[in-house]
Amino acid sequence: MFRLLTKTTVFCSCLVFPLGVLASDVLSEQTWKIDETFFKQQVNQSMSPGRTVRSLISHYPQSTAGIVDVALGLYPDKFKVIIHSAVSTQPSSAEDIVTIALKKGLTECESIVEAAIKAEPSYVSFVARAAANASPDDFNDILRVAVLTEPDSADKIVQHMATSYPEKIAVILSNTVKHVPLVGEYIVDALLAVFPNKAEEVVSVAVRESSAQREQIQRIITTALNAGVTVDDVSNYATMGGATEAEIIAGVNASPQAPMNPTNDDLFD
Repeated sequence: MFRLLTKTTVFCSCLVFPLGVLASDVLSEQTWKIDETFFKQQVNQSMSPGRTVRSLISHYPQSTAGIVDVALGLYPDKFKVIIHSAVSTQPSSAEDIVTIALKKGLTECESIVEAAIKAEPSYVSFVARAAANASPDDFNDILRVAVLTEPDSADKIVQHMATSYPEKIAVILSNTVKHVPLVGEYIVDALLAVFPNKAEEVVSVAVRESSAQREQIQRIITTALNAGVTVDDVSNYATMGGATEAEIIAGVNASPQAPMNPTNDDLFD
């Protein structure tokens, strides 16, 4: 008991207890509310808000949200380094960190999203979803920044966002293919795996948005067939999106799921 009281006395001058703190010797498992004066002192010692954020979160991971809130409040012009330090130190709190930053209205949404993604690219889908929840009016910009910052994860981003916002599948698909057209087939595969009943919307929109990359259309058709969409349905949906008969036949021929060497009469009778 004496040992615990001693620790409490030492930290009281620096930290303020929130409600419901558990009495425990494992301080890193407790939640602390950081005092602004203490935070400034730490910055003066380290000469950097980013280093201070990293150090405090390393010692008090449960207090990540509070630390970020104080840091951004005191040093709003350092938002990029604060977000980067916080997310890279505690990536599992990326959603909370982004939400706090957006609610403070420090800068354009895209800058906050980009800073968080660059700090921990593997959490890009979670960052994008958190940003969309906190700032729904910036949905298209958030998606654009996410897929352009991490184009290799575009299929996962789209799948994650579509699962959270199924009513926006067409918007999500359209904007993604527009910005990273070469991943159209992977995006189609990711969406059909989760929304097989949305094949018409997925295929037609993907084909339409790939009009400037005609070689992608064949791959999209093949991908849809491999995902289990019937030849007749794929042909109809691709036609709705603007695919030519030659592109549809080529796409069908490239799929092991389709009949061998179909003709125009087979597909367009």
